[in-house]
Amino acid sequence: MGGLLQACSSAPSRNILGSYFPSWMVCALLALVLTVIVRGVFVRTGIDAVLPAPLVAYLGLFAAFTFAVWLIWLA
Repeated sequence: MGGLLQACSSAPSRNILGSYFPSWMVCALLALVLTVIVRGVFVRTGIDAVLPAPLVAYLGLFAAFTFAVWLIWLA
């Protein structure tokens, strides 16, 4: 029975300057920064003007960056 509940022992959190933050919050913040940087690159190169649905594209990039940061950092 103990092996079945082993994953529930603690929440994934990181100690940042003495305060514990949920890992998903840190990953989402990093993904937001990466998405803003990519948007700036897209605007400068003209890709932003030809995106058919920019909101959906940037939400997709945000989700992809969030999952990528989660996998790279916590794997």
